[in-house]
Amino acid sequence: MSNKGKVTKEEALEYHIGGKIGINVKTVCDTARDLSMAYSPGVAHPCLEIQKDNELAYKYTNKANLVAVMTNSTAILGLGDLGPVAGKPVMEGKSVLFKKFAGVDAFDIEIDEYDVDKFVEICRAIAPTFGGINLEDIKAPQCFDIEQKLQACVDIPVMHDDQHGTAMITSAGIINALEISGKKIEEMKIVVSGAGAAGIACAKMYKLLGAKNIVMIDTKGVIHSGRTDLNKYKAEFAIETSDRTLEDAMKGADMFLGLSAPGVVTQEMVKSMNPYPIIFALANPTPEILPEEAHAARNDVMMGTGRSDYPNQVNNVLGFPFIFRGALDVRATKVTEGMKMAAAVALAKLAKEEVPDYVKAAYPGEDPKFGINYIIPKPFDRRAFVWVSCAVAEAAIKDGVARVKDFDINAYKAKLQAIIDAEQK
Repeated sequence: MSNKGKVTKEEALEYHIGGKIGINVKTVCDTARDLSMAYSPGVAHPCLEIQKDNELAYKYTNKANLVAVMTNSTAILGLGDLGPVAGKPVMEGKSVLFKKFAGVDAFDIEIDEYDVDKFVEICRAIAPTFGGINLEDIKAPQCFDIEQKLQACVDIPVMHDDQHGTAMITSAGIINALEISGKKIEEMKIVVSGAGAAGIACAKMYKLLGAKNIVMIDTKGVIHSGRTDLNKYKAEFAIETSDRTLEDAMKGADMFLGLSAPGVVTQEMVKSMNPYPIIFALANPTPEILPEEAHAARNDVMMGTGRSDYPNQVNNVLGFPFIFRGALDVRATKVTEGMKMAAAVALAKLAKEEVPDYVKAAYPGEDPKFGINYIIPKPFDRRAFVWVSCAVAEAAIKDGVARVKDFDINAYKAKLQAIIDAEQK
């Protein structure tokens, strides 16, 4: 398969033959004695110890490094509700990324259930197997209720990546964009096109950063206080405004976040924004406006997309593997807002560091340096493994959700760095 150019249907199908994940045996099992250790009678000993203290499951099983990728496949990529079985390739792919980027073992669980409470109960019942649960590709607004209800009834971290991953990565970009432009987030007008899971989660995180003026737009236009057709999640962002359309909202805007549809932003809209505008056009594969079109409209745009062939790719792989890595390693009971913000701040700081040669080699023809075309680290920057995981682990300790006591951050950082160093040899 070629490493360059568009992926064809035939190539993709061939790549997926047989599935993308499997199970490896970590212990020796070559002799009769090994068999007695792995199973009967030896296995009885850890069982009895865990019965006395359930926390020992983190020591004597793979619970400490195991995440479930759970879905009902109601929002598969941009394809919609494909049914549980058809969503399996995506969930397997998520498991691949967990392992590849953070060494986290993960496997997919597709659940044929659309009722929120029943879905939650299924997840709750099998939660003891895992150290964390990654919810994936569940449509809004059900995804909000599922995440909240599930986290309330389990003692392991639960995160819906479609919401919080995008929020964390774009927040990192905002932090750096503010430094470059000299703007203050509380004075910015932020336009969010798309009021689904990611859009609402992003807007909530921007509020935590200090945003005061967020104009959210759904398929019916601006979400304003006069509308009577809003669910409780959209209603939180209903504001008093004369803006009714995207064109209206873009006038005098400092930032545009697109999680909507291709080509909805015009060059005239870009021209109507304030100086040094931030544009995250994340519709895939075709963004709300292409970078070359935005830059042709003006030369001060800080632009990001979901694509790897443009600068400032907003790729959730910079977030979720390391969120769970840090959470698992301190045996966190949940993912807090502090942990998410710590991840965003760590990514923002990393983007200001000199880029290693191996990262440059992965992006030939580019010379990534902190500036308007580089406010988000590259997905293949392995330093994110250390920076983000450590930041998340520390935040979990600070927020009081970690089971691990006497956590040594320096030792943890050294351990993760040793893994990176071994990869580079």
